[in-house]
Amino acid sequence: MSYHFSKRLNLPFDQAVTGVIEALKREGFGVLTDIDVRATLKAKLGEDFRPYRILGACNPLLAHRALQLEDKIGTMLPCNVVVQEHPGAGVEVSAVDPVASMQAIENPGLAEVANEVRAKLKRVVEGL
Repeated sequence: MSYHFSKRLNLPFDQAVTGVIEALKREGFGVLTDIDVRATLKAKLGEDFRPYRILGACNPLLAHRALQLEDKIGTMLPCNVVVQEHPGAGVEVSAVDPVASMQAIENPGLAEVANEVRAKLKRVVEGL
């Protein structure tokens, strides 16, 4: 089982980021964190890196349900969505598969929430 789903886009990087954020909103997610890996690596290490953003997405209703079922689930929140540029190969969007990341937790209710989140994130990525 893969731990993510991905899709390549033929869009400029910034346009792809905006499109991902809009698609997440349509599925009830907000972006709680936005890590610009390129800027961080340049500032902290002086290293050049390709455009790479990690968007920490959260659907409040589903996060609340999950937290009620498992108090340590916050270690897996928010759900990360990566937008990265591959030189000469366009932009790739990848979202974590919450079902894969929660396999070790034996909680049927939590598995149901993870499946709902997975479905929403798959719709986001596939709809781009």
